[in-house]
Amino acid sequence: MPTYAIGDLQGCGQQLEQLLTQLHAATPDPQLIFVGDLVNRGPQSLTTLRLIRSLGARAQMVLGNHDLHLLAVAHGIRKKNKSDTLDDILNAPDRDELLDWLRRQPLALWREGHLFVHAGVLPQWNAAQTVALAAEVQAVLSGPNWLDFLHDMYGDTPAHWDDALQGHARLRCIVNALTRMRFCTPDGTMEFSIKEGAGTAPAGYLPWFDLPHRQSADVTVVFGHWSTLGLTLRPYLLGLDTGCVWGGQLTAIRLSDRALFQVDCPQAQRPG
Repeated sequence: MPTYAIGDLQGCGQQLEQLLTQLHAATPDPQLIFVGDLVNRGPQSLTTLRLIRSLGARAQMVLGNHDLHLLAVAHGIRKKNKSDTLDDILNAPDRDELLDWLRRQPLALWREGHLFVHAGVLPQWNAAQTVALAAEVQAVLSGPNWLDFLHDMYGDTPAHWDDALQGHARLRCIVNALTRMRFCTPDGTMEFSIKEGAGTAPAGYLPWFDLPHRQSADVTVVFGHWSTLGLTLRPYLLGLDTGCVWGGQLTAIRLSDRALFQVDCPQAQRPG
């Protein structure tokens, strides 16, 4: 059964339904993998979350920074931002079931020769290590003391990976790479403040996927997170955040032949 990867949704539930109609016309009951940021900033975060959960085994996902933000806001660890559109989930009668399901999702997946993450992969990590490190975070978020880590999850340090990192510092570095990173130095130091396109890298930094000697360069990495980058199709790279919430498109790609499926989206948020 063909598998489709789907870019950042950010609560654009109506457009997801339209896209799924396209995919079902091409492939009855397709397998789906979402690259994170299911919720927030769009108008239908609750609808989106319920729909994906209802798909059961036909849908898989990796967590994005907005998904983690929802968990933190729901448990009083982070304050809502002005642009947040999470109230429909926070006030829903099934919020606890939805949030419990969400926190148990992975931060990386290896499927059909593709490595799925939300944001990026540090240059020191190969595909197997990336999945293993993501599993460390998933184990904590799925465990009984997950809120302790959620309290310590936010922060820009450590910005450089070291195999000797331990505890919450280690987990925070993994989360930042997999859900927040855009630019990085060749030695693996991350930068988090710049959100513009690939040509805006600070001195000494490159887009994470352009780093020389990147250990994951021999596999196809599928990611989202970077709407100003736009659709990015390279032999070993699929960037699928096409800015649906900003008035762009919602994008799916069939992994077997890279056939594209897209839905035009109304602008739900304005930059600023």
